[in-house]
Amino acid sequence: MSSKPIREYDAKLLLTYWLTRAPLIDSSLSLGPSATPAYPRAAQLLFDEDTRSLTPADALPRWLSEPGVKLVAKPDQLIKRRGKAGLLTLNKTKEEAYAWISERAGKIQKLCPRPEEYPFKSPYHLTIFYLSASSVWHFPESSRRLSDVESVSGPLTSFILEPFLPHPSNTEYYICINSGREGDSILFTHEGGVDVGDVDAKALKLDIPVPTAKTPNTFPGKKAVKDTLLVNVDTEEKKDALVDFIVRLYSVYVDLHFAYLEINPLICFGSKDSKSGNVEIHYLDMAAKLDQTAESITGQKWAIARDLSVYEADATKTAVSVGKGGKINADRGPPMVFPAPFGRALTKEEAYIQKLDASTGASLKLTVLNAEGRVWTMVAGGGASVVYSDAIAAAGFAHELANYGEYSGAPTEGQTYEYAKTIIDLITRGKPHPEGKVLIIGGGIANFTNVAATFKGIIRALKEYKQQLINSGVKIYVRRGGPNYQEGLKAMRLLGESLGVPIKVYGPETHITEIVPLALGVAGKSGLPKSIPATSANTPPESAANVEVDQTAAVGAIHPSGERTQPGDQIVHFDADKPHSRPSYRPFDASTRSFVYGLQPRAIQGMLDFDYSCGRSAPSVAAMIYPFGGHHIQKFYWGTKETLLPVYTSVGDAVAKHPDVDVVVNFASSRSVLGSTMEILKDYSDKIKSIAIIAEGVPERHAREILWEAEQRGVLIIGPATVGGIKPGCFRIGNSGGMMDNIISSKLYRAGSVGYVSKSGGMSNELNNILSFTTNGTYEGIAIGGDRYPGSTFIDHLLRYEADPECKMLVLLGEVGGVEEYRVIEAVKTGKIKKPIVAWAIGTCAKMFTTEVQFGHAGSMANSDMETADAKNRAMKEAGFIVPDTFEELPTALRETYEKLVREGAIKPQPEREPPVIPMDYKWAQELGLIRKPAAFISTISDERGQELMYAGMRISEVFKEEIGLGGVVSLLWFKRRLPQWAAKFVEMVLMLTADHGPAVSGAMNTIVATRAGKDLISSLASGLLTIGSRFGGALDEAAAMFSQARDTGLTPEISGIGHKIKSVNNPDLRVELVKEYVRKNFPSHSLLDYALAVEKVTTAKKDTLILNVDGCIAVCFVDLLRDSGAFTPEEADEYIKIGTLNGLFVLGRSIGFIGHHLDQKRLRAPLYRHPADDIFINMADVSQPRVLGRMA
Repeated sequence: MSSKPIREYDAKLLLTYWLTRAPLIDSSLSLGPSATPAYPRAAQLLFDEDTRSLTPADALPRWLSEPGVKLVAKPDQLIKRRGKAGLLTLNKTKEEAYAWISERAGKIQKLCPRPEEYPFKSPYHLTIFYLSASSVWHFPESSRRLSDVESVSGPLTSFILEPFLPHPSNTEYYICINSGREGDSILFTHEGGVDVGDVDAKALKLDIPVPTAKTPNTFPGKKAVKDTLLVNVDTEEKKDALVDFIVRLYSVYVDLHFAYLEINPLICFGSKDSKSGNVEIHYLDMAAKLDQTAESITGQKWAIARDLSVYEADATKTAVSVGKGGKINADRGPPMVFPAPFGRALTKEEAYIQKLDASTGASLKLTVLNAEGRVWTMVAGGGASVVYSDAIAAAGFAHELANYGEYSGAPTEGQTYEYAKTIIDLITRGKPHPEGKVLIIGGGIANFTNVAATFKGIIRALKEYKQQLINSGVKIYVRRGGPNYQEGLKAMRLLGESLGVPIKVYGPETHITEIVPLALGVAGKSGLPKSIPATSANTPPESAANVEVDQTAAVGAIHPSGERTQPGDQIVHFDADKPHSRPSYRPFDASTRSFVYGLQPRAIQGMLDFDYSCGRSAPSVAAMIYPFGGHHIQKFYWGTKETLLPVYTSVGDAVAKHPDVDVVVNFASSRSVLGSTMEILKDYSDKIKSIAIIAEGVPERHAREILWEAEQRGVLIIGPATVGGIKPGCFRIGNSGGMMDNIISSKLYRAGSVGYVSKSGGMSNELNNILSFTTNGTYEGIAIGGDRYPGSTFIDHLLRYEADPECKMLVLLGEVGGVEEYRVIEAVKTGKIKKPIVAWAIGTCAKMFTTEVQFGHAGSMANSDMETADAKNRAMKEAGFIVPDTFEELPTALRETYEKLVREGAIKPQPEREPPVIPMDYKWAQELGLIRKPAAFISTISDERGQELMYAGMRISEVFKEEIGLGGVVSLLWFKRRLPQWAAKFVEMVLMLTADHGPAVSGAMNTIVATRAGKDLISSLASGLLTIGSRFGGALDEAAAMFSQARDTGLTPEISGIGHKIKSVNNPDLRVELVKEYVRKNFPSHSLLDYALAVEKVTTAKKDTLILNVDGCIAVCFVDLLRDSGAFTPEEADEYIKIGTLNGLFVLGRSIGFIGHHLDQKRLRAPLYRHPADDIFINMADVSQPRVLGRMA
């Protein structure tokens, strides 16, 4: 959800801090001093349900202890009608207010709204009245309608304390700023508080359009604000102060990405009435919403306002600077909190899924509706999740529906496992239900999510809860389609045979919600036609056109571009084409060419495969645009051959090279999509006529700027938050239509007669599927996206279909929330749309929920009765739409309407062409298990492919949980097994002892010289490591082998590891002493060390420096570890000695020191090293031999 309410306390902090700091909406405006307080006179008290404690009184702000302060206390939890519920106290001392809060904190409060008791209704406010001896109070609430829920209860955990402000009623004003598709609106009335009345009828209104390049500043100015909104304000000084306040308020509203802001009453004292002698403005009660998708842009601004230290007396010392463009130059303050609606505090499971959702680019949602319910869902797709809930409610099981949720956006196997595990754990809790429980694992036909991969996570969770599922009597019904769905369904069927839990499995040939009546045991529609089976991969279709190549030319054909094609060349080249003209109602046809913004090879390959299946003469993608890399070329398949697509770093370069392109598919992220799209619109709208914006999470203000800029320039926008759309036989946007097997089975390789528009990408695939077996197929289908402000709406596309003579029948799949369906209704009533239109609005289940539920799409929440799905379906039916009674009856309505058009002659069925056979991508075929190939490499020590990294079979989480240390990690990766703790500690000891031996040794010297020559760390380290060998460091392997062979054979040869230049019997090497002490204390056996020490006695008898040095000591001890730890066979121990394991320890340890020397020299900024000449003896012999001249033949 984009627009989310915040606590009143946070809203007031945002205004207090930013009213005087936010950049003005019009920089040319000149404002006087602010009449609002500079310090926030509000305090928050929170009750911790775990510790059962309330914010202590001594932790509250200092102003509460000022003499004579009287307070207002109330809960701050988005609660409606606080006065009616007795949740407000006035004119209290600090002690009295704190006692009042303490008495209620943590208690369960039940709220029972009775809308008929409240005389005023407005989409902008709800009203409550509070009367006292000194003043009249009016407290607005959030903007949702009163009649949403019958009753709500929950604990009181958040409270707000504010000064009690006596005031006459003529000082009360009302102001509200609200956002819509066309722009922002400011509503103002001089009769706030109890007299606010019907705001729609009474308030004066100032509309502020969305700015565009032609009109970058749409704010009308101070005079317009004064003349439009403040005509009824009694004095000029108040008018002047209120004008400045409104300018500042709207500036904050825009800069901080508010979506809604209401203040009532807004108090304005004249200079004669205020204590300060100046005009004063106070906001007593407030309701606000922020655009959560803008958190990446304004999150720091939200956070700094919530840092109470910035308001203290010494705040100037810690002030946070605001840079160019209003960017914060420091990161401080707690992040914004978006509280759940009252009575809907997140459960532990919901909070966990919310956290999981925030950490991934996929979408994971969960709302527990009734933990005791027996019908549970695990549905893929935002639109599909609503459809399944609708079907369950329509079957009369709304009271048994336990949860709402969805997973989408290609979550990983691990993420799906965590999501499934959470739901299954909830299902299997408590006492078994007498009738058992039902789990519906449903979903639409995915566009790009690998169904088999996500099912692996679900299957893993089901296996883990096998016994609990059996004990709870759970029955499972599965329906899914999309990439690799065959393997996913097969795995589910096999699981059903072994799990002991009934599992019924269905594919896309079954209507999306047909499993619901089956699962619930009620009568459902049956006998629906099945879609044709998917075509397997084989050879390319003959109709697919390739570029003709002159095979007779010995040197190959030369193309107009200057490229040469050799005979037998596997690269297919396409010559640039001239721009094509097409009617405005037909933005896509078989000649459409596009740019793809962003590196999206999978989506591009899907578009090219679609083009090839349709028999297009050239790919629909002309080039890619990627600003973060240089110009280059990428290869893609064109049938069984390949073609090259250029990648440009700028839109300008791409447009100049490809004048035939008029479509851009923009995969830019939500952060950068505004800039990339605006560049195209402002500079290239004469060339680019359609832009599809795929990104989700685009801030609403950015989306509006894009759509109105496009409107002025005549450019069609599809999205944001969309999968795109498809024109069968002609053009495909990105991943629309799913994988090629779905393209073929839904007959999207050729045009049908039905044009549809929906919000959901997944449900678009379902419509393609349904239309393929109820009609002659799709003519064009568009998913406009589920955000509040899509670039184009239902009516935009339906009017195109109406104007297109090839489109004979229309389909509208609407949903709860918004009013765009009513624009279509008006078009039908006025005769602008005359073609038959079959329609349905999903979300009919919303009325049956006892709590507020945000569905999968950001715009799918009703803010008034007319925005409900039931109201829309009723209005569409009354207007003459063909509206089925339920979504399950939609296929029947489509078939009947189509057959009627056939009988009337409006549609003439054409002979079905043979579906093309498309070459399958090698990687995808391998993933499906259709082919195999030998691996190029074999690795047995680590694996990063699963949920988490594994070292020799040990999960990385267990590595840290069991604290095996660096030695344990070395044992896993080097020896593929856990060594005993004493062995792992010995490895760490060796690494510490060998880390460095001063700057004079050859390896360190080489590292230092290379560093001083300006080389980077890797090069300098490599320079030092290359010196390691038999003379330096590499003696470990040699010493281990010699000592081992000597002991094993009973000989006493000359052995490496004996002797030291400085150390002797009388001056022992402390490193050797440490090793000997540790080994004797911890090793179970140290026979080779004992043997080496015996050899040392012999050698030191000859010369006292022939001691066992550190290399030799480490080598023999490591052999003892290999041979006597019990972890290795003798053969394995000998092999590890031979293959360089001991030298590996020296290399690993000494790398620490070499890196240290490199960093040390860099810090010292040491100059280039040149060895002194007087330290080099140069001896050059005279050239005494005569020169020999070559003879000429």
